[in-house]
Amino acid sequence: MLYYLLYEQLQKYVSPFRVFRYVTFRTAFASLTALFLCIALGPWLIHKLRQFQIGQYIREEGPKSHQKKAGTPTMGGILIIISIVIPTLLWADLRYSYVWIALVSLIGFGWIGFLDDYAKVTKRRNLGLTARRKLAYQFSLAFAFAAMLLFMRSNGQFSTTMNIPFFKQYKPSLVIESLMHSPWTYVVGAAPFCILVALIVVFTSNAVNLTDGLDGLAIGLMVICAGALTMLAYAGGHVTLAEYLQLSRNPHTSELTIFCGSMTGASLGFLWYNAHPAEIFMGDVGSLGLGGALAVVAVLVKQEVLLLFIGGMFILEAVSVILQVGSYKLRHGKRIFKMAPLHHHFEALGWAESKIIARFWIAGLVLALCALTTLKLR
Repeated sequence: MLYYLLYEQLQKYVSPFRVFRYVTFRTAFASLTALFLCIALGPWLIHKLRQFQIGQYIREEGPKSHQKKAGTPTMGGILIIISIVIPTLLWADLRYSYVWIALVSLIGFGWIGFLDDYAKVTKRRNLGLTARRKLAYQFSLAFAFAAMLLFMRSNGQFSTTMNIPFFKQYKPSLVIESLMHSPWTYVVGAAPFCILVALIVVFTSNAVNLTDGLDGLAIGLMVICAGALTMLAYAGGHVTLAEYLQLSRNPHTSELTIFCGSMTGASLGFLWYNAHPAEIFMGDVGSLGLGGALAVVAVLVKQEVLLLFIGGMFILEAVSVILQVGSYKLRHGKRIFKMAPLHHHFEALGWAESKIIARFWIAGLVLALCALTTLKLR
């Protein structure tokens, strides 16, 4: 909106407004807008959540030290989503479809999280949507996203090839090209792409949700991940940088930099209130929304493989739960960790919450930097 007003309309009369054509300039403004919007609205939302008695339920089987957090306002993810959506609408060029896809994915997965949180709040216990229903909603949305990308592929706006770090010439296609020319075999040919994209999006969304168990842990890692994706989105849409780094250049990804910058700023603003001891929790509305958006942006900028590094700590947390459950069922009640997800294991070992959070942030930053270094090592 502001982009259209300040650059498209007023720059003819006020020449300094031409600076708004630069993605970097608008990304900085979007990040700051998201940051200050989140900080400004935070006290009001915390007050409203307390007024309506929307507090966090703490599982009895969880760490005993967490019982004192019972009743802390939750569903703060609403604040995060608002603080991402508004700056994106203000500063991005809304003629680019990638921006709308990212926004819809954020709101869509956030809505699934909202339904889960609302069910928990109304039932006054840790029972939200059933796992089967939640996964059904998530996969439905993820497959719809994959179908949209296939439609954009037919218009030349998206490529189904995958970038592989360290192998600049090897870019495998995720569809079976020989089957994509017939309407009778199209579904079979597109199936590998749709299934892989759906798994990436749903797994990442739930991984962020599982990580959100300590004050500031998940949102602090999101600051790092969103910051890394901001740089990747900018590089992928920049003519010179994309050629220099030998990336698949797509001009549609440039405006995603605005969305990623807003996500970085909003996450940083929410951390202001979510830092230990937390005044508010993001709830599933925040964790599922951010996780879904994180994966969708990674797919749009063709960095699905690097998502393994950028979101490495989220993935590690999710894998720890899978291993714990698998071990319990297959080894007749034997566990690998004292408690899962992984951050609870370290709590059970006697680590202080603040120490776990800081060390997970450090590990997340190292993994994100490793991901960025692969851009030149191709």
